[in-house]
Amino acid sequence: QVQLVESGGGLVQAGGSLRLSCAASGRTISSYAMGWFRQAPGKEREFVAVISWNGGTTYYRDSVKGRFTISRDNAKNTVYLQMNSLKPEDTARYYCAADRQSQARVVLARYDYWGQGTQVTVSS
Repeated sequence: QVQLVESGGGLVQAGGSLRLSCAASGRTISSYAMGWFRQAPGKEREFVAVISWNGGTTYYRDSVKGRFTISRDNAKNTVYLQMNSLKPEDTARYYCAADRQSQARVVLARYDYWGQGTQVTVSS
């Protein structure tokens, strides 16, 4: 069993930056693909960025390309999401998820473990 805990969310002005962290415990995630997803009030949860087990493959949703960067440190059992040039439409609760298979996938249903999320609010 893997436990995931997100941190780093908060309130930021448009144009600002935040760095989210996802710390895993229970077992190593070094062979797992990992992802960041978000859910705004009244909307479905959506994929933001995913990364393969070794960081060699990443995918981003179009609206965050060039602004967000997903990375991982397998030695620390941690995944990150660097978010720059934030926009009000990025406001959502951000969730970290782990996929027991190694290749990056964008389908939410493929992910086996989820954290509780961290709130990101971007003011205009």
